[in-house]
Amino acid sequence: MYNFNKKQKVILGVLTAIVVGFICYYVYAKEDESKTQLELDNNLEIEEEEKEKEGYSDDVILVHVSGAVNQEGVVELKANSRISEAIDKAGGVREDAYTKDINLAYQLEDGMKIYIPTKQEKENNDKAEVSDLSKNETESYVSNSSGISTKQEKSEETKGSKVNINTATQAQLETLPGIGPSTATKILAYRKEKGKFSKIEDIKEVSGIGEAKFEKMKEHITVK
Repeated sequence: MYNFNKKQKVILGVLTAIVVGFICYYVYAKEDESKTQLELDNNLEIEEEEKEKEGYSDDVILVHVSGAVNQEGVVELKANSRISEAIDKAGGVREDAYTKDINLAYQLEDGMKIYIPTKQEKENNDKAEVSDLSKNETESYVSNSSGISTKQEKSEETKGSKVNINTATQAQLETLPGIGPSTATKILAYRKEKGKFSKIEDIKEVSGIGEAKFEKMKEHITVK
């Protein structure tokens, strides 16, 4: 049995306290670390679940942005990105861009092309619609409710046959009497939001299509 004097006992007590303190600190630190890691894992799991619910994905898509933007070309975006994000990636719109009729919140898919028209193009299209020019001779910028567009010439492909307003494309809708790019875009937007038309008269629910315009087109449209 060791006989410690008073000084040695004090030193031994201090050393014992230090050792016990270190042990307690290590144990508690490990517990806190485990709790923190568990909380982080739970938070990440919750975030992933929320992303899945909202339709987010880690995949990427490629979208072609052209027209009145500062940097035309193909941009890389996360899946389910919006048109506004594609425009930002393309350096934003130019001062002469016309975006009023474009749904900036439209959700994109891989391979889409977004065309941003200029104010002058918009003005020219409106004039063409008002003047009721021949559909064969009018060149327009085809865009659906998202503002996704390609430039193409109208043809007489649908001449002599009725246009199914439940499945018609932008170009097909623009072959109808009195229907220009702006009104065709509204029809597509209405169809996307409300679903198919049950009868041809339902098209009058689309903003900008009144009785007079309906009378012009009713012989040329159908629903299936």
